Amino acid sequence: MRADIGVIGGSGFYSLLDDAEEITLTTPYGPPSDVVTVGRIGSRSVAFIPRHGRDHRFPPHRIPYRANLWALRSLGVRQVLAPSAVGSLKAEHGPGTIVVPDQIVDRTSGRVQTYYDMGGAVHVSFADPYCPSGRAVAVSYARAGEWNTVDGGTLVVIEGPRFSSRAESRWFAANGWTIVGMTGFPESILARELALCYTSLSLVTDLDAGVEAGEGVTHDEVLAFFARNVARMRTLVADTVKALPEERTCPCGSTLDGIKLPFDLP
Repeated sequence: MRADIGVIGGSGFYSLLDDAEEITLTTPYGPPSDVVTVGRIGSRSVAFIPRHGRDHRFPPHRIPYRANLWALRSLGVRQVLAPSAVGSLKAEHGPGTIVVPDQIVDRTSGRVQTYYDMGGAVHVSFADPYCPSGRAVAVSYARAGEWNTVDGGTLVVIEGPRFSSRAESRWFAANGWTIVGMTGFPESILARELALCYTSLSLVTDLDAGVEAGEGVTHDEVLAFFARNVARMRTLVADTVKALPEERTCPCGSTLDGIKLPFDLP
């Protein structure tokens, strides 16, 4: 089985494909979060992994990020879409907003964030973490789907599994950051280390605790809000998948050019 495009589903996004084949994979980094389902959306072959597992058994800091991305690449995937639930740090971007970020800030701790931790140093560019081609397509189809759409912005990724304190939330907002989540890193840098295109589709489920009028949120509330919007999210993901370029002309594929790797990639 081969796939062109990978989708990693976040909280509440546990399935995508109809008439799909399930594949159990192993990787040098252990098994991925769940079996990988491979099917078609239009003319495109797609592999789907639920980030937390279909039963949401992996908290954000325990997700096998390296195994997930490696499994997708081993199937032939070169473009990845990553829908997720986030909190908003700006009152004007309320629940139901789709943010397609163009920057990221890592506030996690202790997560393994590289494939190249032995055999020699490998330094990859991460100045612009997201694929410009994927972002453009996602923004276009989010607007066409009548989502309140934010083109660009900064995602700050916290360690979790707890939510932010009000003081932390106010600090993030004071820095001018846009949304807060728990899973966008190291997923994004691992995709870059494998020369994959990576695009985040972030659905705002709540105003974060430090935002004016924001309240402390619970996990059940996040899942409930996402569940009410998951059908629209599947439509947005499917539309974006079908419109992604078949030939990559973005810089993502050339990330590793000229770099001596300590092992072969799948």
